[in-house]
Amino acid sequence: MPAPSLGVRGSYAHGCYAAFMTETELLDIVRRLRREGCSPKEIARSLGVPKASVSLLVRRVAEEATADAREPALVGCWVNPGWSNELIVDGHPGWPRGTPAAPSVGLATVVVAREHRRTRVSACCYLVDTHCLGVKETIGPRVMEREELSFFNRDVFAASHSDPLAVPVELAQHLVLGAVEYARGLGFEPAPDFSKCAGHLGSWSGPSAIRFGRHGKPMYVAGPFDDPNRIMRTLVRSVGKGNFDFLIDMPLLI
Repeated sequence: MPAPSLGVRGSYAHGCYAAFMTETELLDIVRRLRREGCSPKEIARSLGVPKASVSLLVRRVAEEATADAREPALVGCWVNPGWSNELIVDGHPGWPRGTPAAPSVGLATVVVAREHRRTRVSACCYLVDTHCLGVKETIGPRVMEREELSFFNRDVFAASHSDPLAVPVELAQHLVLGAVEYARGLGFEPAPDFSKCAGHLGSWSGPSAIRFGRHGKPMYVAGPFDDPNRIMRTLVRSVGKGNFDFLIDMPLLI
């Protein structure tokens, strides 16, 4: 005879069905009832088992929730050599800088990879305009086998013509999240998909040790998919004419 379903405040008659359940089945029920707001006492009454037994299961469920809330372990973090060119960095002499194979144009590429279900990794890539617009583009989260990560890095760092630098995640936080704050101060939001990748950077309280802009001054270089007139108008409103530099290969209508 099938067991009756257990509602939020329902019960198994005298615990007869709970007595024949496996621990896994009981845990599943406790998880569901805790999500629905039931107290340990109410769960014990619903299952018809001693409160002490339910308390152990409730503790197990709480420990699982805590573990799920932790940041997945960091696998690695990389940036392109020369990321700091024309930026002002306060302190942090141990942060790798590197020498780029090609001249820097105020762009930084950052990759952060974290563990994903034991054998796999999840990677996010951020393209950062360090002189003006902040995070212009993101890739990910991209889940892959661990051995595929080197191929992912090879592809995203191909434009720098240099091997990426392995760096501490703190540098990535100051560089990516700091650029987001800087750009917002100028009136620009990060790429629409940035929220999907922000979690890979971990918790960060700021402020950034990096002073963005070209030698501290906003510098806008028009990209192929930008709306230069809108961006220039935004800069005029936020910092005023003469307080930023720009490089645009087209007539302006501002």
